[in-house]
Amino acid sequence: MKNVLIAPRRYIQGRGVLNEIGPLLRAIGKKPIFLWDNRVKAVIAPAVQNESFVDVEFRGQCTKAEAERVAALARQNSADIIVAFGGGKTLDSGKAAAAFAGVKMVTVPTIASNDSPTSSYTVWYDDAGNCLGFESWGVNPDLVLVDTQVIANAPVRSLVAGMGDALATWFEAEACRKTRACNLAGSGGTATMASLAIARLCYDTLMQHGIEAKRAVEQHLVTPAVEKIVEANVLLSGLGFESCGCASAHMIANCFPSFPECHGLMHGEEVGFGLLAQLCLDEDTETAELYKVVDFEIAIGLPVTFAELGLAGVKRDRLQKIGDICAGKGSLCENHPFTVTSDSIVDALFAADALGRERKKTCGLSQE
Repeated sequence: MKNVLIAPRRYIQGRGVLNEIGPLLRAIGKKPIFLWDNRVKAVIAPAVQNESFVDVEFRGQCTKAEAERVAALARQNSADIIVAFGGGKTLDSGKAAAAFAGVKMVTVPTIASNDSPTSSYTVWYDDAGNCLGFESWGVNPDLVLVDTQVIANAPVRSLVAGMGDALATWFEAEACRKTRACNLAGSGGTATMASLAIARLCYDTLMQHGIEAKRAVEQHLVTPAVEKIVEANVLLSGLGFESCGCASAHMIANCFPSFPECHGLMHGEEVGFGLLAQLCLDEDTETAELYKVVDFEIAIGLPVTFAELGLAGVKRDRLQKIGDICAGKGSLCENHPFTVTSDSIVDALFAADALGRERKKTCGLSQE
């Protein structure tokens, strides 16, 4: 078995680095398309007002039709770079469009809500927001540009969601390591020592600096803790998930968008709860570590109960479809060193909800 690590060509993070975008882009190509929605454009426009680019509005959902539309515009305008600004769906659409058009790709996240910016993957949705699966383009972005002041100015909820996404990285990596499961870097490879170390560093960084970073971003401040957590959410988690692999936390999370009650959730919020279910599913999970993770999620404000997911009072039969998908052939749940069944997934979901409710009581935060 071979070991494979995959990564973007260049990653730049820091306060004010968005002001350097012009020379950075000119080192990659000559005619960029800027893909963004109107809200993000209003934030970014002052920093790029002197640049020459083709302005393309993102239409809000990462569908194949949207990616093909953007790719067609790239070809029509003879663009040689697609620069995507915003959150995960905009970036994923930009990556797919760049692959379709055969041009360079740059991601500029304006929130640190997930690890999409560094990866080669696009997560596909339909027009209603249901997750349809994911697809790799075989290459990562040519440049990832992360301005931490822009991140700190965004809603704190997005940073917290990013921590939920990143929190699962190490536990999913460890599951894949135990089974020698192939990672998501392609070519049928497994994790390198470097990628496993990155995944562990991601977890340790979150636990050490996450609460402090949240406090700073609530005041729109850029502190050393914020820099560390942004790097954990974007770079460490991105390299970790792609070069180590995923398991039940993400498989469960990708099922929540099919519930109308969950459409307001961010991906990292879904992953955070999915991780609790994964830990409840795995017989190797130590109670002390389980409590450490759920208490951290409570402290930073991630949803840890069905009620917080919008699924208060949900019955077993509704959750059985999550179990059936997770237990299906080709599921990421196959990366565990034990057999995952539909019933064991549903049991783990209810166990995670009970755990969350109990620990919130212990923390004095229960609203029951």
